[in-house]
Amino acid sequence: MPASISAIALVVPDYEAGLAFYVGKLGFRLVDDIDQGRKRWVVVEPPGGGTRLVLARAEGAEQKAAIGNQAGGRVFLFLETDDFARDHAAMLAAGVRFEEAPRHEPYGSVAVWRDPFGNRWDLIGPATAAAQSR
Repeated sequence: MPASISAIALVVPDYEAGLAFYVGKLGFRLVDDIDQGRKRWVVVEPPGGGTRLVLARAEGAEQKAAIGNQAGGRVFLFLETDDFARDHAAMLAAGVRFEEAPRHEPYGSVAVWRDPFGNRWDLIGPATAAAQSR
């Protein structure tokens, strides 16, 4: 059975806040915004494509408590870039809060950041094949 993960639900306080950050600040593309009555189907994807995010508005106390903590405080999502320095600088200019300075690991350059809802992300610039073989 060929399969892939096409999207991940990300609980946000409300749709507009999610769209303002992911589309407005990070430049994600709005794929779908479909009114379903009491909720909306809101899907965004990174500028380079890949796995999409379904922005899911929190409903009720339990879901509201999960905003920013869907992975129990661990890095939850990984945004891969083909130009780490460019995208790190652009994200800083957009007001993204990084938890650390960029560091270099065997798999590439990485820095942990948080979205405005508290979700921890890695910005990753993969190491080149030549650097990985060293």
